[in-house]
Amino acid sequence: MVIDINNESAVEIDESVLLRLTQHNLTAMHVSPDADLAIVLVDEGAMEQLHLQWMDEPGPTDVLSFPMDELRPGTEDQPTPPGLLGDIVLCPQVAESQAETAGHSTMDELILLTTHGLLHLLGYDHAEPEDEREMFGIQKELIASFAAAERRRPTA
Repeated sequence: MVIDINNESAVEIDESVLLRLTQHNLTAMHVSPDADLAIVLVDEGAMEQLHLQWMDEPGPTDVLSFPMDELRPGTEDQPTPPGLLGDIVLCPQVAESQAETAGHSTMDELILLTTHGLLHLLGYDHAEPEDEREMFGIQKELIASFAAAERRRPTA
């Protein structure tokens, strides 16, 4: 599994947490270990350009997902085939602002946004209420299981 993380933003982020999170989530969703994914962190100006270009909406947003091979979650018996999942683009400055409002850390917000973006890459959406319940339910489960895994992780 190749997970490429590129921080082009001015915000210092612990990329190892995002890497562990993504590995955890891909394993939980039974995605092939030969699937590739890129995560890019950008400043507000770059995110605003992408948001306008791809969503035709002004202003920076928190996360954008760009699926490539339209891979879907697998099962234990039948994992997702190898392929290119796509790109997740995060804006740490927007995440920081949202984290303040939500009363948690910027890293907690980035964990939520990365998980959310990954689910979009795997074909989940939240346009309809039923789809939103499903996607946000899975998102909550993934974040909780990652938090539990992090608590069990040996500290150096």
